Amino acid sequence: MWSGPPQPDQGLPPSLAAVPVPWKSTDPCQGHRESPGALVETSAGEEAQGQEGPAAAQLDVLRLRSSSMEIREKGSEFLKEELHRAQKELKLKDEECERLSKVREQLEQELEELTASLFEEAHKMVREANMKQAASEKQLKEARGKVDTILFAEFQAWRESPTLDKTCPFLERVYREDVGPCLDFTMQELSVLVRAAVEDNTLTIEPVASQTLPTVKVAEVGCSSTNTCALSGLTRTCRHRIRLGDSKSHYYISPSSRARITAVCNFFTYIRYIQQGLVRQDAEPMFWEIMRLRKEMSLAKLGFFPQEA
Repeated sequence: MWSGPPQPDQGLPPSLAAVPVPWKSTDPCQGHRESPGALVETSAGEEAQGQEGPAAAQLDVLRLRSSSMEIREKGSEFLKEELHRAQKELKLKDEECERLSKVREQLEQELEELTASLFEEAHKMVREANMKQAASEKQLKEARGKVDTILFAEFQAWRESPTLDKTCPFLERVYREDVGPCLDFTMQELSVLVRAAVEDNTLTIEPVASQTLPTVKVAEVGCSSTNTCALSGLTRTCRHRIRLGDSKSHYYISPSSRARITAVCNFFTYIRYIQQGLVRQDAEPMFWEIMRLRKEMSLAKLGFFPQEA
């Protein structure tokens, strides 16, 4: 009969007393229990596994630490590279800002110099204009002092009651001294017709086309060619022609004849403006404009005229 597990003090060997021996219940199918050798091997394997467990855990910890350090080193290198790249870009931007700042300073300096130059040039132009105006006013005063008081008196009398009647003293003088001689051409009959058309403001001057049919009927003058002036009778290249009133006949005229007719027409146009009240000036400026127009008639009569005439 079994009375419990053996006690250490019952005289068993120490090695057996220290090793617990599991007992299995009696099974009819087995009818035996495990051998003590198998138990000893199992316990030795568990002990070896127990000894390898802490070493493997320590190895895993070392591996984790090594991996963490490697990650930190790579992260540190990446951050250093990014920092270096950012510093490089910042340096380039600083250099670009410095360059743009220098360009701006240069442009501002050039603008200041240009402004000063323009201001000086404008001041110079104003000063020269004032000097010219003063000189012109001085000449005008001197000229006014030399003006024939009779001419100015005749003009003032005509200006008070402007008329186109050539019997008034003012127009009678202009007709006699300027208009008559300026329109006195070789072909007298046509000259009279031209003068009447100018006075009536019915004369038309038009340029001659490059290909114009000779439809002129001037048998009495004998000039129907673009190479002969109908007023002077001279052989000249005629680039203009005149038409009198509603007549369909045309008369070819030379540049010199055209300049003389144009000068007289300009005079009559101005005095008509005065008569109609379209010229709103003082007496002296109007008088000097008339004197200028009389000068143009005198020059045209002597053969001085613009080349484009």
